[in-house]
Amino acid sequence: MNIRAYVWQRGTAVVLFPMVIIHLMVIFYATHKGLTAADILQRTRGSFVWAVYYGAFVFAAAIHASIGIRNIFVEWSPLKGAAANTFAGGFGIVLVLLGLRAVYAVVFA
Repeated sequence: MNIRAYVWQRGTAVVLFPMVIIHLMVIFYATHKGLTAADILQRTRGSFVWAVYYGAFVFAAAIHASIGIRNIFVEWSPLKGAAANTFAGGFGIVLVLLGLRAVYAVVFA
């Protein structure tokens, strides 16, 4: 792994750690309050804060995962160099698109 990828992956890990903790706390709160999916969606509709939070979560997770999947391919498969980079980049784009679609559905749809 080159130094730039290393720094980006570690940086996104630093960002993701508190975001995952907050996400789990929200899930814990919702389940213990007995909230239904409809209740949760009613609370998240139109919330700029949730859109920004989960949008940032999506981008950080996509960057982190695409670097990790690239490293897995380089180390464990015949896929190397530009082919591994292309696959990892495509994987990251798919994660961003799916994640932002989910954020849109929860906050705006």
